[in-house]
Amino acid sequence: MHLILGHILLFLHLLIQSCNHYSKTPPTYQPEALMNTTNQTIEPGDTATFAAGCFWCVEAVFQRLEGVDTVVSGYTGGSVKNPSYKEVCNGTTGHAEACRIVYDASKISFLQLLQDFFTTHDPTQLNRQGNDVGTQYRSAIFYHNDIQKQQALQVIKQLNEEKVYDQPIVTEVSPAAVFYSAEDYHQNYYNLNGDQMYCRFVIQPKLEKFNKVFKDLTKEEYKR
Repeated sequence: MHLILGHILLFLHLLIQSCNHYSKTPPTYQPEALMNTTNQTIEPGDTATFAAGCFWCVEAVFQRLEGVDTVVSGYTGGSVKNPSYKEVCNGTTGHAEACRIVYDASKISFLQLLQDFFTTHDPTQLNRQGNDVGTQYRSAIFYHNDIQKQQALQVIKQLNEEKVYDQPIVTEVSPAAVFYSAEDYHQNYYNLNGDQMYCRFVIQPKLEKFNKVFKDLTKEEYKR
């Protein structure tokens, strides 16, 4: 596992360097189960939960990875039960916009998901991504078992030690908690609303970079 982790970390280091560091050029937009309680039916498989800013962006990126079966946008990490999008946007619920990802571990590893996570958002921005500001847009990894926790912490530790970013990583690493699926209109958002301005000017450029960087891990239907 350490050898694989080393390769992943080396890849991350080179990749982030080649992308001129998200911390130098921030995006123009606002990231067996320990606990798998949810109001959304989740298909069998390994589960990961990430927050990295607007969940429309997170969803669109992870949907394209080979081995990812299901991506659900929602809210987690807070104290308010059954929150609405409006409540979460007010920043008073403690929840982050997040995506719960069900994946086939025989096709893609959690380390590869981390690779995607750390190269498609800026993990050095505290409680924001670009112009989206508030705790609901924080960078977070909600781990579902001890292995996910250890791998997340080790990757963060080494990325910080190697100063891959200009600033320290502030990504929260917390146990997975109750996950509330977002309203229906948030699900599969980019694929259904690709002509909208936010999709065209924020998500589409992000996906174009993703398709180049993660070409070998991209599902056939999304390759261009």
